[in-house]
Amino acid sequence: MNTRALALRSAALAALGVLWLPMVSAQTATTTFNVTATVAKICNVSATTLAFGSYDPSSAGPLDQSSTISVRCTRTTPFTVSLNTGGTGGTFASRVMRDTAPTPNTLNYNLFTTTARTTVWGDGTAGTAPVGGTGLGMAAGNAVALTVFGRIPVQPTAVPSTTYSDTITVSVAY
Repeated sequence: MNTRALALRSAALAALGVLWLPMVSAQTATTTFNVTATVAKICNVSATTLAFGSYDPSSAGPLDQSSTISVRCTRTTPFTVSLNTGGTGGTFASRVMRDTAPTPNTLNYNLFTTTARTTVWGDGTAGTAPVGGTGLGMAAGNAVALTVFGRIPVQPTAVPSTTYSDTITVSVAY
């Protein structure tokens, strides 16, 4: 072998040795870490207007209508929906709508948990019942729809022809 070839071979082996040396002597340290999150229990609620329309005081029967309360809660979150007596001085035995006259006229009505209209929807006091459910998730398509069944009974006294209203507060406990 000539010296030139030997020198090239030695240089090549030395270069490979230098490149290989860091791979042989390199060490790797590892660790792990946890990733966590807690999904909060949360509920949102919305409701549509319960519009009875025109009430005929000469009718021998009640006027029934319904509306919807939509509840969105985190999945598997149990909830209870309560309704108050309204903002016009009614009771659970008889909620009242009022007109805007200086001496307000009233129109009796009530809200129920079923289409049979036998259990008043309230807060669990005075013989009323709240309505419960379980959350399906927070997406709009996962809302739990609860039907409010309203009734204006035959009125015990003559009522003037005017517009009556009340405001119900919906509370969701979860």
